[in-house]
Amino acid sequence: MNDCLFCRIVAGELPSTPVLGTDTTYAFRDVNPGAPIHVLVVPREHIADAAAVTPDHGNVLAEMFQTAQQVASAEGLSERGYRLVFNVGPDSGNSVPHLHLHVMGGRVMAWPPG
Repeated sequence: MNDCLFCRIVAGELPSTPVLGTDTTYAFRDVNPGAPIHVLVVPREHIADAAAVTPDHGNVLAEMFQTAQQVASAEGLSERGYRLVFNVGPDSGNSVPHLHLHVMGGRVMAWPPG
């Protein structure tokens, strides 16, 4: 996907601040953080969003969650807690059509959000 922002970040064509990478996923800092710690975990494979996920993506999703757990641990979030968020569509605030998991923490998170 030549026009996909996150595909271009994963390919190294656009800059990012890396946090963790695996064969299947790439985690980097959000440029517009909604919390003191805000990392995005994306699959290296282009998947439009969570609504496009199929049973065939099971391994990719499992790897995304494992990467998110490792990020949370490395960032010191595991003990106090953190939020994992998938957004789907424009009403959710999703502005990049590439599946991504937000790992957010470093403060008490309000509920309901926003």
